[in-house]
Amino acid sequence: MTTPKITVVAGTLGSGKTTWIFQQLASNNHKYPYNKTLYYSPGTGKLPIDQTHIASECPGVKVFHDGEEAEFLNQINSALSIYIEIGFYLKLATISKILPNNQPYQAIAVLPPYLKHKDSDLHQWASEIISGASVHDTIYIDNSTQIWRVPLSGEVIDEDSLVEFWYEVTNGAYGNVTRAKGIFDVNDGRSLYTEYVAGLPPTGLFELDLTRNLEGRPKRFSGIEVIGSKLDEVTLGQTLQDCLLSEAAIEQYQEQVKQVLSEGIEE
Repeated sequence: MTTPKITVVAGTLGSGKTTWIFQQLASNNHKYPYNKTLYYSPGTGKLPIDQTHIASECPGVKVFHDGEEAEFLNQINSALSIYIEIGFYLKLATISKILPNNQPYQAIAVLPPYLKHKDSDLHQWASEIISGASVHDTIYIDNSTQIWRVPLSGEVIDEDSLVEFWYEVTNGAYGNVTRAKGIFDVNDGRSLYTEYVAGLPPTGLFELDLTRNLEGRPKRFSGIEVIGSKLDEVTLGQTLQDCLLSEAAIEQYQEQVKQVLSEGIEE
């Protein structure tokens, strides 16, 4: 039996853990096909943003969510490549609760360049240190850190309102935001991904490789996560709610898009 290659990835907030995993998946696809690859990031609960992003952009990768630990363990032996991402909010010891019987793995720490050569628990744990994003050196987690998470599955947001809302989120309108990311279903049926890390250039909105939803409310995941301090969570929630479309508006937009698409096909 082939011993699976298990890579456990940890790192600081916004350092690029998921981005590094994306790069590995793409560059090694010829050696480790997506349908023989597993990805698991524990602790995300009802907000699997990274899992949804990877499943969309790397079709075939078997993505596991919280509550699917047993199924994940059952498929380890049949996989050729396995990535486990340990979020900044989890302790490194979490991995011992996931992998039984002291199963061997490669420990990768993704750190911003200014931390690459400094000593820390991550340095002592990792077998390899990877230079990640050049995030600002003030990004850290302490007792004042807030994590605001809102699942939005079934909701549709007006794209113009989303652009304005995201600009406000990332420019201090609701508090000191250090990290934010989200997946949103917008009024033309597309699913959009966006992220923000303080000190890095904005990434914009990217369309996920998913079928347009043009029949009622979407039956797929969407949601937002904002991390920072002094967050005005009440106003954040109220503003986001104001951006969401009513049933009638969703239906109207969907009919318009279907009409435009059908005219394009006829031409």
